[in-house]
This record gives sequence, C-alpha cells and structure tokens, in this order.
Amino acid sequence: MPLRETNPERDPHALALQALVWALSEPPRAMRLLDVTGLDPRDLRARAGEAEVLAAALAFLEAHEPDLVACADALGVPPADIVAARRALENQ
Repeated sequence: MPLRETNPERDPHALALQALVWALSEPPRAMRLLDVTGLDPRDLRARAGEAEVLAAALAFLEAHEPDLVACADALGVPPADIVAARRALENQ
C-alpha cells in the first residue's frame, strides 16, 4: 500500500465529523463510543459540532488502533491526519 502524506491544512472539524459518522455507522462501535465518552445519544446529537466532543470521538478512535486505521482507510486519509485533527481540536 502506498504511503499517503499528511495534509496539515485539512479542516479538523470536517475530518472529525466524517470520522464521527464512520464511528457511529456500526452499532457495537457506536455503543462503545457512547460508553467511553460518557455521552448519551441526545447529548451527542446536540453537541456533535463542538470541538470538545469531536476531539473525544477522535481520541476514541485513536485509543483502538484497528478502528483508527479502518476509519482512516474509509475516509482516504492517513491515520496521522486523524491524530493531528484531534490535537488541533483540543487546542481550540
């Protein structure tokens, strides 16, 4: 598989929202996300655009490398872009 370069100019909010949608696309993974973050579905819907919630979703993916890699592959980005997006969102 060819290496992909990271894109430091990628919008962290947009990437995080795409990753969140991916994470929620599989019910068992979605339940793990809710359990780990402490959010309930109503809170998640209401706060999905907040940097704190998006960073938590990316941290959830980062904590389980198979999910991080699968999400990155699905979104067509290197895993490092997801990690960089989490860092950017945490610093907002």
